[in-house]
Amino acid sequence: MSVHRKTDAAGRAFITKEEGEVLQTYRCAAGVATIGVGHTGPDVLARMRITREQSQMLLSQDLARFEAAVNRVVTVPLTQNQFNALVSFAFNLGEAALAKSSLVRYVNTTAVRDQATLQNYFRIWRNVNGKPNAAIEARRLREAALFSKP
Repeated sequence: MSVHRKTDAAGRAFITKEEGEVLQTYRCAAGVATIGVGHTGPDVLARMRITREQSQMLLSQDLARFEAAVNRVVTVPLTQNQFNALVSFAFNLGEAALAKSSLVRYVNTTAVRDQATLQNYFRIWRNVNGKPNAAIEARRLREAALFSKP
């Protein structure tokens, strides 16, 4: 029987803090039109404005997609913090990056995880448009710390 986890309130707050919540369209570091809590897609148009309620509704829809991705690719039991950290990772990088990541392979195949090794698996994913990005690297390290939190 598989457990289908969901992001809890603490995970939602973590992702909101990492992404920020902007109620008008802006371009993210990768140059993608974004609104709300890191929401992207064909529905994000130039000069859009949304309410906080609309932002939170979009976040709920987006989280459902990334929760499903983590539930699909991770084959071992996770704590709530581990799940939240992986949803944050997927939210920022996308489902395909999560699925192919060495991080997920490490999580799925290593029962006892070394903190330094775990940090390195998170840190590998620190580039924006092919170049290392200090802000993204710092986020990966916060995700690794959350993953390791009891």
